[in-house]
Amino acid sequence: MGTDIHGFIECRWDRWLDEDDREWFQAVDLSHLYNGRDYVAFGSLFGVRDTASFRPLADHRGLPDDVSKEVLADFEPWSDELHGESWISWAELAAADWDEVSNEVDGCVHEFRRSSDGGWKMQGRNSGLTRFAELSGLTDAQQLYSAGSVNPENTEWPDGDRLFRVGRLRRKDVVPDSEWGAVWSVMRTLANLHGDEGVRLVVWFDG
Repeated sequence: MGTDIHGFIECRWDRWLDEDDREWFQAVDLSHLYNGRDYVAFGSLFGVRDTASFRPLADHRGLPDDVSKEVLADFEPWSDELHGESWISWAELAAADWDEVSNEVDGCVHEFRRSSDGGWKMQGRNSGLTRFAELSGLTDAQQLYSAGSVNPENTEWPDGDRLFRVGRLRRKDVVPDSEWGAVWSVMRTLANLHGDEGVRLVVWFDG
């Protein structure tokens, strides 16, 4: 059974209000912005499923004490079937070191393409495997999909303007803008109105 993420972006209206009067409100359902299932991303952000690759940014904090009424109403009917509740503010996300390198070598081979400045830009993990099989000579499917486990770190297979390499991931590689960019864009926009500490992502998991 797979594990899926659920939750909401919340914001807090701070302007002209005393601290005791400030209240969190549900802003956007996460499902409108993200519909992936990436366990390394879940682990990197919230310590769920993959707990070895990165130190989680917001590990099992539970629901906020002042969670909005709307979010609590969505969570409570299913709470017995859910786990991994946590939250993270936009301030924390903005301050995170997205170039942080993983604690261990990734089991997947990484595909890179040469960029316009001559450097290498990562395109994916275990992508282009048909060509990689030809270059590496790996014919066993298990070894092909876990090349990082059967080859030393930094082993490379050049292929013109493409390169396959065994190595470690950066945090931004496992939480890519291609999947999470819409979430960050909405949070950033709300933070411009409510402040970095006035916007947060509240999540939980099933499965």
